[in-house]
Parts: sequence; structure tokens; C-alpha cells
Amino acid sequence: MTDSDTETISVAEISDGPGGEGTEEPGTRVDLPVVDILTGRGFVTGKSGSGKSNTASVIIENLLSANFPVLIVDTDGEYYGLKQEFELLHAGADDECDIQVSPEHAERLATLALEQNVPIILDVSGYLDDAASDELVTEVAKHLFAKEKKLKKPFLMLIEECHEYIPEKGGMDEAGKMLIKIGKRGRKHGLGVVGISQRPADVKKDFITQCDWLVWHRLTWRNDTKVVGRILGSEYADAIEDMGNGEGFLVTDWSESIRRVQFHKKQTFDAGATPGLDDFERPDLKSVDGDLVSDLKEISDEKARRESRIADLRQEIDKKEARIRQLERELEEARDLSRMADQFAQAMFQKAESPYRGGDGRNLNRPTEKQAALGEYNERAEGEAADAAADADSAGGDATPGEADDAPPRRSLEAPSGPPWPTHGLLSEGGEASADGAADGGGVTAPTDGESWLADAEMGDFEPAELHPAPGAESRRDVVDRMTAIVDALGDAHHGMLAHYRERGVSDPLAAHVAAGETGDQHLAYGRNRSLRRAGFIRHAGRGKYEYALPDLVSDEYADLLDEDELRETVAAIEASFVEEEADGE
Repeated sequence: MTDSDTETISVAEISDGPGGEGTEEPGTRVDLPVVDILTGRGFVTGKSGSGKSNTASVIIENLLSANFPVLIVDTDGEYYGLKQEFELLHAGADDECDIQVSPEHAERLATLALEQNVPIILDVSGYLDDAASDELVTEVAKHLFAKEKKLKKPFLMLIEECHEYIPEKGGMDEAGKMLIKIGKRGRKHGLGVVGISQRPADVKKDFITQCDWLVWHRLTWRNDTKVVGRILGSEYADAIEDMGNGEGFLVTDWSESIRRVQFHKKQTFDAGATPGLDDFERPDLKSVDGDLVSDLKEISDEKARRESRIADLRQEIDKKEARIRQLERELEEARDLSRMADQFAQAMFQKAESPYRGGDGRNLNRPTEKQAALGEYNERAEGEAADAAADADSAGGDATPGEADDAPPRRSLEAPSGPPWPTHGLLSEGGEASADGAADGGGVTAPTDGESWLADAEMGDFEPAELHPAPGAESRRDVVDRMTAIVDALGDAHHGMLAHYRERGVSDPLAAHVAAGETGDQHLAYGRNRSLRRAGFIRHAGRGKYEYALPDLVSDEYADLLDEDELRETVAAIEASFVEEEADGE
């Protein structure tokens, strides 16, 4: 055992009064073993004015006199009076401190305390934000604990008002958890802790019961005296209410006794004393080495530079965000102007096209008008399907809406009575087309104007069933002449559209109309397409498409009269009436 292991400090004398065990004479000096104080767990309590802070100061003064450094967590700013006799680093938030510190200084503070033996007063009384002071205490305690694992150097950490960190009721924050950890495991690393509180009932009992040494000063509140009774016994609970200032029960594990003692009065300035009427004079305080302060100031300066840089970056971000918002507003305004310009251009284009569209001025490039046009076409198509279905019902046959709309009605292969087909003025009764409207039989003259034929077709006079008589009544020449006359009666636009369907097989009315050299007017395109469909030359293929149907028309209606070669020649002869015309046009 070394001398340091047996070194003691004198802090009190045996007091005369009830409650002591009476084994020592009053006035006997009371010594405390330094190593047990530095590495153990202590608790000092007493009501305000009973002398608990004086007791803590006496112990610290003795340790500092023996060159043992300590770190004091000062919650009330009352320990700076120690600087009257000792060089301590007073760190905190006030201007009166040697240095203003924050959690960023925690590691450096722990290094100064443990590695450079610098006593430190960590004054947290000046922090307006409790969270900031708690974080500082937490970080300092963490770094002390971590460094002591390696150094294993006897060192004492004193916590004023410890009930604020390790309360009996309610949850503990990170600072309290760290202090409990030091209390349980710090001793093996050389790190001791002592808690100071005026309300033992509010301190976590697990901490109190694990302490190696305790000092109980005067207590009068019943909840606090109950704690004394549970830990020391009822006779001590009664006696503790009548103790004088600085007097208390000292309980230590190493002596296994309870002694009533009178602690010495502190030698340094009592900064925690209640102010009196006399003028207050602050004594001269010792200063610490300027190099220590400069190191900590460098940390503060670095933090200030970092915070300044962060503030600058935030300002730049705010400016950029403001610029982005401005650009978004300008973009929205530009979009509004673009929409207005587009609407104006559409209006001008509509006005310019109006004379070429029959004066209605509709712009089918607009989605709303395009939908309206398609809706009108669909309504007409549905009406035609209903008419065809009604005709089929009146004739005693079955016809589905799809058949009425997409394909020409099929006739029975038996020849009907009466004339083989109605001519509608297209052919004479002799079966020959008459250009001037006269025929041997006195038939009605076929129109030579394709547009007049379109007008008749659009009025509903043109029905496929009337154009194609029952098979068996005509020769192949008759078939060619009759269908050629029908094609010739159509206009050039119809011929071009029919040639387009023949070439493509499947297409839509608007594409066929444009391919025929006509405009993109949907009304006109679908009207002319309807004439071709009602004549049976094309049929509906679904999804707005139509397919070329002339070969199937001839094949279906005259298959019993024509063999395969004759059928192919018949179709080619009919197609020559519009295919050659298209070729000549090209």
C-alpha cells in the first residue's frame, strides 16, 4: 500500500449531541481517506442554509490543497469563490467565466482535467436553455468516463442539485443516465462522483443506497426525514431536525459507523451565501494559464466560424429559393401568355378557314370541336343502323346492329319477281347507262354530277339493297356495266377514296379523303365515306376503320354464276373505272 492510498484530509470534528454512536470524544478530528473520496460515491444533503455547500467546499479545498484535481458541476454559480485561493478554470456561459463553452468543448475539458490536472468549475447556471446545459454535462461526463478507462486516475466529479439529473420520479435524460453509469461503474476506473441536494426525497434511491459515504445535514420536511428514518433509523430522523449549521451525520463504509460531526468552515470566499446589507466586495481571484484559455477559445472561434459559414449558406439558399419562386412565377406568366397567343391564333385561323368550310368556322384541331364532330358522326351512324334494322324487321329477316352498320344486307339467291333492280335513274330499262338521260325504255336519266349523287346519298335515297339485285338475272357483262355505272355516278373524290381503300385494304375516312386530294374536313370525309359504305364498296372494320369490300361483294352475290377466273376478271373490270382514273391523275 502506497502513501497516497493512506492519505487523508481533515474536514470535521466529532460533535456533542444526540444521535451519534458516542465512541469518540467531542472535538476529535475527523479525517477522510482521499482515495475513497476521489473514487467512491458520495451524497451530501441538507435543507438550504444547513451547511451542505460549505461541507462540499471544505472537502474540495482539502483536495485542491493536496493537488488533486476535481470537476464541479455548479448549477447555482456559487463555487467560483474557490478561485480566491486556487487556480481553477471557470467555464460556462457567463461573461464572468474564464471561457464560454458548449458541448463542442467537452472533450477538451475532459483532457485538461485528467491529463493536465486542471481543476474545473463547469458553471451551468448561465445557460438559459436547460437542454444546452444538460447536453454539456452529458458530453463532459461521457469523455471523462471514456478517458478514465485508459488512465485509471483517481478523480472526483461533484454534481450540485443532483436531483435535477437523477430524480426519484419521472424519467431521466441522457445526463442522468450517464451519472448513474459513473456511480455504478466509475469506481473500477478511478472516477468518483458525489451528489449534492437539499431534497433527498427527490433523489433516486438507487443512487443514495449505493453511496460509500453520506453526510446528512439538518432536514425538517417530513418526506425528507422519512428518507433518513428508512436509511439510518427513526432516532436519527428525530435528531436531524435540531442540528445546527454545519452539523451533520457522517456515514462511511470504511468506518462502519454513524458519527455526528461539525464540519469546518470553508476558507475561500462564500459566493453562495445569502447577501446581507453590508457592501458586497468580490475578492481577487486567481487566473488560470492563458494558454489553456486560448486553446478553448480556438474551439469557440472554430465553432463561431462554422456557425457563420452555416448562416451564410442558409442565406444563399434563401436567395436561391426566392429566385426559384420568382422564376416559377415568370414561367407561369409565360405559359398564360402562350395559351392566350394560341387561343388568338386559333381564332384567327378559324376565321381564315371559315369561307372554305361552308362558313361554320369550326376548328377540328381543337379537342372539344373534334369530339363534337365525332359525336355527330356517331349519332348519324347509330341512326342509320337503327333504320337498317327496322328495314330488316319489316322484310321479315334478322339483322343485328353490327350487320346493319358495317356490311351491306345480303339477299336470297333466288331471283325476285318484277324488275331485276331499280335503276334510280342510273340506267335505262335496257340495262345501258344513258349520258343524256334517254333510253329505249324511257328510263330516268342518271345524274352525271358526282356531287349531286353525294347529295342524294346523304339524304338517304341510296340503299345498297337497291343497287345490287338478286343473282341469276344478269350476265357477267350486265354486272360489270351496272356496277361501273354506279362508280361513274360517284364524284372524283369518291373515286380517289375508293382507290385508297383498294390500295391500303383498311384505312379511316379522313386518311382516304386526304389521299384523294381533298381537305381534312371530317364532316365532308365521313359524308363521302358513308356513300361508299352504303353502296357496299367498303364495310366497317371496327375502331373507326373501314376495309375495301368490292371483291367480297361480287364474290358473295354472284359466286353461283361466275367461276374463279370470271370473278377475278369481273372485279378487275369494275375497278378499272376508278383505278385507271386515279392513275391518269397521277
